[in-house]
Order: sequence, then structure tokens, then C-alpha cells
Amino acid sequence: MPVDQLQTPDGFWAREDVRTAVRVRDIGSLFRLLARHTGASQTRIGAVVGLEQGYVSRVIAGRKVTSIDVLERIADGCGMPDDTRMSLGLAPRHQERHPIPGSPRGDVPNDRSWREDVRAATQLWEGDVNRRDMLRQTVFSSAGYTLPALRWFTAPTTQPVTQKGHRSVGQPDIDTIREMTSTYRRLDNQHGGGHARETLARYLNREVTPLLTEGRYDPATGRKLLAAVAELTQLAGWQAYDTAEHGLAQRYLTHALNLAQAADDSGLGAEILAAMSHQATYLGHNASGVDLARAARQTAQRAGLAVLTAEALVMEAHAHAAARDERACTTALHQAEQTLDRADRSSDPQWLGYFDEAYLSAKFGHCFHALGRYQQAERFTARSLQMDERYVRGKAFNLTLLASIHAHNGEPDRASVIGAKALTLTSQLRSARAVRYLRDLQTELTAHRRRPAVRHFINRVDVALGQRR
Repeated sequence: MPVDQLQTPDGFWAREDVRTAVRVRDIGSLFRLLARHTGASQTRIGAVVGLEQGYVSRVIAGRKVTSIDVLERIADGCGMPDDTRMSLGLAPRHQERHPIPGSPRGDVPNDRSWREDVRAATQLWEGDVNRRDMLRQTVFSSAGYTLPALRWFTAPTTQPVTQKGHRSVGQPDIDTIREMTSTYRRLDNQHGGGHARETLARYLNREVTPLLTEGRYDPATGRKLLAAVAELTQLAGWQAYDTAEHGLAQRYLTHALNLAQAADDSGLGAEILAAMSHQATYLGHNASGVDLARAARQTAQRAGLAVLTAEALVMEAHAHAAARDERACTTALHQAEQTLDRADRSSDPQWLGYFDEAYLSAKFGHCFHALGRYQQAERFTARSLQMDERYVRGKAFNLTLLASIHAHNGEPDRASVIGAKALTLTSQLRSARAVRYLRDLQTELTAHRRRPAVRHFINRVDVALGQRR
């Protein structure tokens, strides 16, 4: 369930000690005052602002918080009013009511400047490259996706993206970013998110930041630039997700969505919302997974991209399956199949190339596996293996899923044979997700470890993966 804002007592933000703490950016004192007047623990405060309890403790002990991005998260999570936000050095949030389908109503900040989005994104890249403790302590919060998703539907996108810097930016620069994105995406699919994640972050920080902050570009070029950067930022978030850095992944995906909005790229926005749904469901936040998938579907329909609509429906189905809602899941899967059948794929964006029949079959397999309908899950998962061999990580996922299905069907030896194939691929990857799926399979087979084939597989997993996440 989403983490709500802290409920502060009436007059809290008008207290002199609170106003002083905010004015001098003494966040440690602010946290102490919040704890005293709301009864919130350090864990609770950390949950609403998206920080580990240990990091909150160090802030209370005197650690300074200077990142605008973190200060904004604190202000949002604590329900800070506009006048207090301005004392903290943040832009006010003029608010209006505007719910998205499937999401609870809430106060929605709008009118966010694209320059603010660029500044926040570049701060994230710099902090990631420098491996700042604040980023390592960031945790995933389903509430952290609520405001960005709502803002996607409410914030204006008519601001001209133009700048008069000293460095000319043109189509060759944008083409280079897109070529680098294609390269990093190929590496991600073949070797896992951990293979080039740090290299990608350095590229964003050292090569892309100067284009955004020092460049000279007209509105048309500016929007193309932001769209290209949003796509690369989304990939960086996907890599962090694959390496189990979930709080960091959430921040990358949030900034990617903001940049896509500034670029007025609805198609890419739908893809990012679908990725957010994917992560939320993976982490067990199924209601948020449904909400984000529905937001992705509405956005895809607005963009007129049927294949993206099908992808959003698949993400919604998976979230329903994880919540054991079979009727809603099968309805969404049927709609996804029908939508994909009608889709004209001749103009698909490059970043949507992975979404094919094999990928769709794999998602069907995951859904039926989650629902305990293993016969149907086996049929779709077997079909998913007729896939492009360049997607090494995807094949490892699909093999592990098929092995798990056989384990549930009472075929542990067969599950071990297929699991061994998945292990061979996973050993070549730097992917926490691939490791987790194999560990789950290992656990499922533990009851059969007296069987030689199963015991051999379990031992191979321990030797090959060791303490890897």
C-alpha cells in the first residue's frame, strides 16, 4: 500500500522552531520536531520521504542534506505547505484535484519547469557517479510514484524548451545519445543491468549534462534532446532495477518521466509508466502496479500507439495476477492479445523492439504461474522460448519460469534440467533479478533434494552464485 504523508498537527509549520529549522536547512532538527509532534519513528519518517532509517538517523545526528531533489522528497512526504517550501529554497506547489483512472484522489503539484527537471536529473547523475551515501540509502516507496504519475496528467507541457548557451547543440548530438542508448540497451539485454550501469551514469554526467546545461538550442531541438535524454535515463533506471537498487531505480524512472513530459513525448511517457508498474509489481506493491499500468494505458491510447496499449494491459494483468485477481487478470490479457493483433508495428519506436510474441507469451506465462494455473503457464512459457537469442537475460528468466512450472507440476528432475540451462545463462549475467528467480527455484526444489538430479542442481546454484544477489 502507498505510504501516506505525515499528518502534522495544526499550526506545526507556523512554529518558530520549525520555521527556523527550515530556514537554515537543518533537516536533522526538522526530523526531531516531526518525531516529537507526530509520534513518527525514524523508520516512519524514512518511509514517507524515501530514505533508509539509518540515513534518517545520521541526518538527525547532524549530517547535512543539500540535494534539491532530496529536499523536495522531504517536503512532499512531510506535506510541507508552499510558504514553508519557499523558505527551504524550493518552488511552491500550486495544487489542484485531478485523479487518474485507478488511482486515489490526491493533491497534485503542477506547473513544474523543465529547467527544474533538468537540474534535478543532473544532480541525480552526479550523485550516482560519486556514489553518495544518500543515494545508496534511498529506498523504494510506492507513494514515490503517485505524485509523478499524477503530475504526468496535470502539469502543462507547453513550455518552450530553448536555451542560449555557449555550446551549439544539434541533431548530430541527439543522434549520438540515441546510438549510445542503443549500445547500452544491447549490453543490458545480453549481460544484465550491472554490466554497464556505472558507465552509463558517467556518460550521463560527463557528456549529457553539458549539452543540457550549457547548450544552445531552439525549441524543436530542445524537445528532441530531452526525449533522447529521457530514454537514456529510463534505461539507467531499468539497469538499477535489475541490480536491485530499487530506490535509485525509482528516482531514475521518475526523472525520466519528468523529462519525457517536458519533451511532450506521450509514447515514451507510457513506456516509462509501464516500467514503473513492472517494478512496483515485482516488489509486491500490486495496487500501485495496477494504477501505474492503467496510467500507461491511458497515455498510450492518447499517443495512438496500440502496441504500447497492449504492453500496458499486460503489465496490469501481471499486477492483478500477483494480487490473485484471476478475473481481472484474464480480462486484461484478453484485451492485450486483441489490441496487439490490431496493432500496426511499422512505426514502432526503437525502444519498443523487445515487445514481440515471445515477450507477450512470457508475460502470459508469468500471470498464469502467479495464479497457479500451471498447465496454461507451461504452454505460454514454452512458446516464449522461441525468442530472439540476443535477449540473453530474458531467456534466462523464461527458462527459470518454465523450470518453476515443472517443479509445481511434480516434475522436479525435469525442473532441475531446465534450471541448469537457466543457471548457465545467469552465471554470465550481472542481474539480481535473474539470481532471485533461480534462488526461488532452488527453494521450491528443496523438498526434493534427496533426488540426485535435484541435489546436483541445488549444489551447482550454490557454487555458481555464492552470495550474489
